[in-house]
Order: sequence, then C-alpha cells, then structure tokens
Amino acid sequence: MPIEPDTKNWTWVIESACPDCGFDGSAVTIREVPDLIDANTAGWPEQLRRDDVRQRPDDATWSPLEYGAHVRDVHRKMTERLELMLAEDDPLFPNWDQDATAVADRYDEQDPATVAEDLQAAARRAAQAFAGVRDDQLDRTGRRSDGSGFTVATLAVYYAHDPVHHLWDVRHAR
Repeated sequence: MPIEPDTKNWTWVIESACPDCGFDGSAVTIREVPDLIDANTAGWPEQLRRDDVRQRPDDATWSPLEYGAHVRDVHRKMTERLELMLAEDDPLFPNWDQDATAVADRYDEQDPATVAEDLQAAARRAAQAFAGVRDDQLDRTGRRSDGSGFTVATLAVYYAHDPVHHLWDVRHAR
C-alpha cells in the first residue's frame, strides 16, 4: 500500500538544523560528506537484518526495508545528479518521484540482504564521487524539476541529510 507522498521542500536543511534527526547542514561542508555517508552506511546492515524489516510502524511510515531501498536509490540518484552537474552547464535534473519509484519497484517486496549490499555499493560510489570533486567545481550548478537550484557544494549537503534522516527514522520508529 503506497504511503501518502511527502510534499515538503527539504532544501532548508542546507542552511539549518533538522529538528528531528539533528543534522545541521549549516555546519557541514562537501569535504565532510564522504565520511558522513560512510558512517551512515555502516548503520544500515543491522537495520536491514531486523526481524520486523518488512513491518511498517504505522500506515503513514515506510518499513525499514522500504527506507533502505529508498536510501540506496538516493545514493544512486545523487551520484547521477553530481555527474550531470560536472558534465553539463546548469542541467535540469530529470524528475524523480520517490514515492512512485517505491511502488513501481516494489520496495516492500525486495530482498533485505540484496538491498543492504546494493545500498553499500551505491553509497561507496557516491562517497567516492563527492570526494573527487575539485575546488574549482564546487560552484557548478544544477536544478531540480521543481526549480530548486543547487551548487555542487549545496547538493552534497542536501544529499547527506537524506540517509542520515532516514536512518534516524528507522531507529526512532523502533
């Protein structure tokens, strides 16, 4: 059963602390993002081995498995967006409807062990991609389909919040 889509614009996390998970984008730089991703990734295998990995805490919240599959795809999507920003001038990112993807890809039916492996691989690739950004590339720009604009540096901070927040979601719901 699909979850009601989140319609919040989370770009404010680039400049402010998240009152839920505590991530403070104003205190994070792109140079810290690879280590944040590595540290966060280390917490996912345990969550994806839980006995209740497929159980939603309520009708409005994804299960740990669904969150894990989403985080895996966030790593992939943000790596794609970074690569696009480095290759093109001010690209418009293709729209990504995360809620539609969760339903279409049947996040709730995926194998938790495979999701854990794929999440780790996607996170490693993303961390390496962001670690490889040169100083002269930090101000390159790109735009989301809703018009939200990013530099490479702000995309990194925005991206880092997502897996941090979702690991908090999964741990908090327990």
